[in-house]
Amino acid sequence: MRFGRTPEQHAFSEALDDLLGTAGVPSVARAWAADHSSGLKLWQRLAELGVTGLLVPEEHGGVGATPVDLTVAFERLGYHGVPGPWIESAAVAPRVLAGTPDSDLLPRMASGEALASVAATTRALDADVAERTYALKNCVGLDTPPPSGSGGSTSDALVEPGERQRAGVETNTVPSATLCHAVVGAERKSVDPTRRLFDVTPGEEIAMVDAATALDLGALACSAQLLGAGLRLLDDSVAYVKQRTQFGRPIGEFQAVKHLLADVRVALDFAAPLVHNAAVELDAEAPTAARAVSAAKVAAGDAAYLASRTALQVHGAIGYTREFDLSLWILKVRALVSAWGTPAEHRARILESLVASR
Repeated sequence: MRFGRTPEQHAFSEALDDLLGTAGVPSVARAWAADHSSGLKLWQRLAELGVTGLLVPEEHGGVGATPVDLTVAFERLGYHGVPGPWIESAAVAPRVLAGTPDSDLLPRMASGEALASVAATTRALDADVAERTYALKNCVGLDTPPPSGSGGSTSDALVEPGERQRAGVETNTVPSATLCHAVVGAERKSVDPTRRLFDVTPGEEIAMVDAATALDLGALACSAQLLGAGLRLLDDSVAYVKQRTQFGRPIGEFQAVKHLLADVRVALDFAAPLVHNAAVELDAEAPTAARAVSAAKVAAGDAAYLASRTALQVHGAIGYTREFDLSLWILKVRALVSAWGTPAEHRARILESLVASR
């Protein structure tokens, strides 16, 4: 088995870089909270590259790609800081809607004409531009709500506290869930200004769906996005320490600064194969796939968070200003670390899986 990306996946990554590198993404991200027009134009351009249809089945006009292809795309989305409900619409919704009466929406999602968002029960959801919003209820998953005011959680594969215990099944098992049209409610403030979150409540029931893989695909996409954001923060930090001088020398020449950045490099390099492995195991429907996804989410979240803290430290005071583009990635990392399952929830799932396999 070759544990790495194919030439086609490398070419796909390069094509995304070519597009996003010249699209002025930071300005698009800053405008997203008030004006979606430029963001939706970028969404359409990414759809032309196949990003929106990666997981949409071929019979519905999609690419029918693998979870590994998904991680390739989401790493670059994270690296360039692309705004919008990408996880919900491109990673989760296609798997949830396939085989349901609403599957007729999939061709329009693949073409970029429609956006859909999916949340579990009443959690806040990045649904402000979605044509249709869905709720998964009566499912079993990671079940601790985010800290009040953190703004970090959207459709985090969460259910009401205690749902897992009442169902009496293992943490990494989600046999089914009720898919409902959802009613969008009050807006929630996110720590990330490029995210507009709204409460959702289940409405008309559509179908029973197998939610396990869909929820893990959301966590996997979030992991890849975190990895990409961490890589961007590291690259920007390395470039900055080569330019900023102190005592007549670039601060990047000081050993302490080198060690800080080296620690980030090591953390990201350890997280990357875990993200890839999780995608491979999901694609193969391996029995340890859920555990692999949790390991990827923890490692990618920790590495990206270390990258954001280090970026702040080496940039100094300018790193704290909202006007500086670095803040876009720092705040996105802060939001995504607790999205689609907090680190504590995923560590608990890893532990339970390891204990069960003894």
